[in-house]
Amino acid sequence: MTTSAELIEMSERRSAHNYHPLPVVIHEAHGAWVTDVDGKRYLDCLSGYSSLNFGHGHPKIIEAARNQLDNLTLTSRAFYHDQFAQFCAGLGDLTGKDLILPMNTGAEAVETAIKVARKWGYEVKGVEPDQANIIVMEGNFHGRTTTIVSFSTDPEAHDNFGPYTPGFRLVPYGSAEAIRQAADPNTVAVLVEPIQGEAGVLVPPDGYLSEIRELCTAQGILMIADEVQSGLGRTGQTFACDYEGVVPDVYVLGKALGGGVVPVSAIAANRDVLGIIQPGQHGSTFGGNPLACAVGIAVIELLNTGEFQARAAKLGEVLHARLRELIGKGVVEVRGRGLWAGVDIDPELATGREVSKALMARSVLAKDTHGSTIRLAPPIVVSEEDLVWAVNQLADALYELTTA
Repeated sequence: MTTSAELIEMSERRSAHNYHPLPVVIHEAHGAWVTDVDGKRYLDCLSGYSSLNFGHGHPKIIEAARNQLDNLTLTSRAFYHDQFAQFCAGLGDLTGKDLILPMNTGAEAVETAIKVARKWGYEVKGVEPDQANIIVMEGNFHGRTTTIVSFSTDPEAHDNFGPYTPGFRLVPYGSAEAIRQAADPNTVAVLVEPIQGEAGVLVPPDGYLSEIRELCTAQGILMIADEVQSGLGRTGQTFACDYEGVVPDVYVLGKALGGGVVPVSAIAANRDVLGIIQPGQHGSTFGGNPLACAVGIAVIELLNTGEFQARAAKLGEVLHARLRELIGKGVVEVRGRGLWAGVDIDPELATGREVSKALMARSVLAKDTHGSTIRLAPPIVVSEEDLVWAVNQLADALYELTTA
């Protein structure tokens, strides 16, 4: 079976339907472009939900992975290995934090941050046993584990997966006052996405993150920033929190940290927070494995040049300027920062999936969310010419829909 149609049919027949992919079967990829099994090329404007910030098959990342494959791929954390120290030191320097706790997926990193916050609350803040609460935001997306979906407001992620884990307080995203009102002496953390990706690339009001930082400092609460999608160059800064000069107590990182090669995630915090974890209290067989660390080191070295942050900022200006020209021409609103945009399609014109399919027919791959919104997040290595071409394809697709 080699054609797209045959492979899609088998996938639908033999796999659980926990995703609703666009009908394209990708075979190979380089930089910002992918090719399907039928030989058609597409510009990737999703980047694996920001996992491919550095593009498909970045030479430095692939070289690091290949070299490590020849030497050592897994030890478990029962032993040290020769890539671990450099990875932790490098990521610690990048985040400005003392300690790193590596895991695999973004959801694992969020779960790790939740566990650390609760343990810190009991052992350092002095919260009574089993009374800790964490403030979270409406519209959040932090993963799909049973604990995380317990505080999701997305019915698809949340419904029929109970009983739900207690200890979370939901407040509206973008309102620091709502956080202030929800906090009490048992509040151990505020968990926030600096930009809500799955919700449609929602950028909070200016000053929101700064207010959270001030509130958390004043009340002895940990600020946890989930930068799994927004971090590592995507927005034009190393971290989205950098736009307000905010340093959270805990960074939650993933996706692009693995360079699109292997799952790599981590939390980063100072010793007074992460130092509460002792042997046997948290772990993962594959967390911090040699292959993951080697790839992570290469990613950190790329970020240390500042080239990708600057490129995302520059190209982001081009992207958003061109997208804003489409408002009133099938587009209702455009949001985002850097090479990351949420584009609200006029719901009377088409759904986000319909527009995503129209883009696919024009050799551009994007993805819808929440009905009428599409997300654009091309690899940072995309050329300006290709970026403008992709937005032109969106403009043409919308014109066709409005004149149909």
